[in-house]
Amino acid sequence: MSGKTKPELGLESLSDRLRNTLTYDEEDCDVVNKPDFRELDLGSPVSPLRTRTTTSSSSSSSGSVSGRNSSGPNPNLPRKSDSIPNSHSGELSAESSPSALRNFKPGHTRSDSNPPSSSVTSPPLNVLPTGNICPSGRILKTGMASRSSKTDVLGSGSVNYGHGSIMRGALASKPAVDTSPPAYSRGLMVGGEPLKRPPAVCGGSDPEEVKRMGNDSYRKGNFAEALSLYDKAIALSPGNAAYHFNRAAALMGLRRLVEAARECEEAIRLDPGYVRAHHRLGSLLLSLGHIENARKHICFSGHQPDPAELQKLQSVEKHMSKCTAARRGGDWRSTLREVEAAIASGADASPQLCACRAEALLKLHQLDDAFLASPSIHNSAPSTHLHSQSKIFGMLFEAYLYFVRSQIELAKGRFESAVTAIEKAGQIDPRNVEISILLSNVRLVGRARARGNDLFKSERFTEACSAYGEGLKLDPSNSVLYCNRAACWFKLGMWERSVDDCNQALRIQSNYIKALLRRAASNSKLERWSEAVRDYEVLRRELPDDKEVAESLFHAQVALKKSRGEEVHNLKFGGEVESVSGLEQFRAAISSPGASVVHFKTGSSAECRQISPFLDTLCTRYPSINFLKVDIEESTSIAHAENVRIVPTFKIYRRGTRVKEMICPSPEVLESSVRHYST
Repeated sequence: MSGKTKPELGLESLSDRLRNTLTYDEEDCDVVNKPDFRELDLGSPVSPLRTRTTTSSSSSSSGSVSGRNSSGPNPNLPRKSDSIPNSHSGELSAESSPSALRNFKPGHTRSDSNPPSSSVTSPPLNVLPTGNICPSGRILKTGMASRSSKTDVLGSGSVNYGHGSIMRGALASKPAVDTSPPAYSRGLMVGGEPLKRPPAVCGGSDPEEVKRMGNDSYRKGNFAEALSLYDKAIALSPGNAAYHFNRAAALMGLRRLVEAARECEEAIRLDPGYVRAHHRLGSLLLSLGHIENARKHICFSGHQPDPAELQKLQSVEKHMSKCTAARRGGDWRSTLREVEAAIASGADASPQLCACRAEALLKLHQLDDAFLASPSIHNSAPSTHLHSQSKIFGMLFEAYLYFVRSQIELAKGRFESAVTAIEKAGQIDPRNVEISILLSNVRLVGRARARGNDLFKSERFTEACSAYGEGLKLDPSNSVLYCNRAACWFKLGMWERSVDDCNQALRIQSNYIKALLRRAASNSKLERWSEAVRDYEVLRRELPDDKEVAESLFHAQVALKKSRGEEVHNLKFGGEVESVSGLEQFRAAISSPGASVVHFKTGSSAECRQISPFLDTLCTRYPSINFLKVDIEESTSIAHAENVRIVPTFKIYRRGTRVKEMICPSPEVLESSVRHYST
């Protein structure tokens, strides 16, 4: 600070300012049910975390103050232990984002330009002064002890604060990592006694050098590479809490949050007072849904919690309290609303809250959405041992995942898998009453379904209806049991009841293919052709290559036309694309009942040869349509009468009148038009 002298700072004011600047902002780092048995087809029955943490001071100097000269030591100057609490091995309180670290060098070098008089205290020459380790790890000569350290901006004033930088006001884009030199470089004086120098380390065996390389990779976003380097540093120095803290940051970058939380726990085990590790662990636990444990670390005793994290915690706690009350009262709409609010408030990586959402959707008969959530639940159980005694709704975390999985498997008709899952939940939490009740019900429902299937195979359909009914008393929302009982009613000729049970199954599971098939068949028996056609058309879209469905649709459409008094002469199902060569033959063909699709082509056209196989496919998919083909080179009279000059051209006719023309259409456009005119 040449040429200007700052106003003298009072020592008491300086001490207060140092304390007040130790906290800075930091941003961390379609379901188709499998058939119950073959005979039942047609006729048979599941962020980057931003935390404001109290940093551990990386180092303190002997008390040198930039801009203030002193001729000798001041006995009133606060000591390191008075002004800087809770230093951690290897930690530098610096932002991890590239922008915040642009002017920061981990191996903080000393300035040779400041005169010796800038130091408040001058230690005797036979004692090594504070901060006398170079970035390389070597000891400076004692003659260099009087040089002042580099001026760092701290708060509103400039203070020589040993090696390392505390940078305030910058926001990082990734969880912070510790970037400081090792603990012994903070100074070899403790209580006036010199510490022993560490053994010399060099090259790849220096854990600090490996950690520095890891930090560089981390800042570049190479989290996997950084993780590998932190692993190496930990292998070289397993007791260093800061290395585990940095490893947690890399794991967070890879979204491996459970492992990151374990690393923070390890850092705290090694250093119970590691404030930043406590705060980061609290944020991770909140995201993972371990709310009670998160509070212990976010509100770490003796330290001010980050306001933003505390607000997130309180919001999640509020919504989870309401969710618990709603679930206990069977108010599943409120349960769904509150659990979604808790997830949005901050517990966005919790498999248990995702399971609660799936459970609420099941109870609300929104099975499609519940099934979409089931893969994340199925994949979460092995990684939930972070806090094995954590509970949700009075149930152990891991047990609740199996509890919900059992309900999803039951809804899908996978009765054996449902029993296996609930038995697993019972093993994990054997005293939970809710699990015990569901375990008993699932076993009874499974037995009722198995008995009903055996009776159906024996053609004892009335008894089979009763067996499926017993299962429905225990599980009134089971779409599979409704569909199986509908098959029994169909066999007994009680088609009204069959339709009713299919309707129940489809209310629970809207895209249940087997229930649609049975309802369409039952409506056909009841000669409700409009309803049958509607269901078969849905099935044709879902099963475009199923010939049985296509034929059933064709016959239902013919019957519907007859019921409306329309002419249905010469209609036949399926067949090949008919070749037409004469003009009179052409005019007779396009005047036949129903719609006719004509493919105008030439034998030499590659585009025509390419799309011809697709026309054969459409002929099978839409049997009510007449498909014709005309070679315009061989049938020039037809080409001239229809004014066709470009191939491939497709025209659609109804009763001899052209209603649609397409030149060189894509297969998707062609099928869309055919589908439109097939009704």
